[in-house]
Amino acid sequence: MLRRLIAEFLGTCTLVAVVVGSGTMAANISADRGVELLINTFSTVVALGILIQILGPVSGAHFNPAFTLSDWAQRRVGAPQAMSYVFAQFFGGIAGVILANLMFKNPALFQSHHVRSGFNLLLGEVVATAGLLFLIQMLRGQKKLALSPVVVAGWIGSAYLFTSSTSFANPAVTFARGFTNTFSGIALRSVAGFILAQLVGAALGTLLGNYLVHSKAEEIDE
Repeated sequence: MLRRLIAEFLGTCTLVAVVVGSGTMAANISADRGVELLINTFSTVVALGILIQILGPVSGAHFNPAFTLSDWAQRRVGAPQAMSYVFAQFFGGIAGVILANLMFKNPALFQSHHVRSGFNLLLGEVVATAGLLFLIQMLRGQKKLALSPVVVAGWIGSAYLFTSSTSFANPAVTFARGFTNTFSGIALRSVAGFILAQLVGAALGTLLGNYLVHSKAEEIDE
């Protein structure tokens, strides 16, 4: 369990450091918002794929409380493990934002003033997170989890560019990004709404994915 928690901490820490760090770098080298978003997206996609590939065999590469809670609801993990994972993820997220902030000579923790509110953004978070959990359920049902690094990272990259919210899709990452007033930041007053939307999306994606997987299994049995 200790190895799994370390993996979840390191994975989430690195993911947040990449998201925040690449966003800060992008803003430093370009004034074009489109270019900044593309740099942020590319860096996140590559890093996420690597992290899933390397740490997946250790902890399952959750790095995301929405994923962990979905597994708990499906009884894939027990409550103690789920709680431990979520703690490691949130702690890792804070460590990651501190690391990214310090690398760019910013205060270790400084609150974001980037308000992200409105039904359209919350809908974007529902879509991004639902899609993520849906794909995970489908990969499991089709026994293609080896494709997770490509599929999951690919979805997050695509959702960065097609959702109105730029696809946070992760409560731990969202909370951590409240403590950086940089390109990737989100005002703390916007965090609760995003996390609620993510949990709704996770539930919808899990239910839909499981329904399709089980429906296909029943057809084969018949």
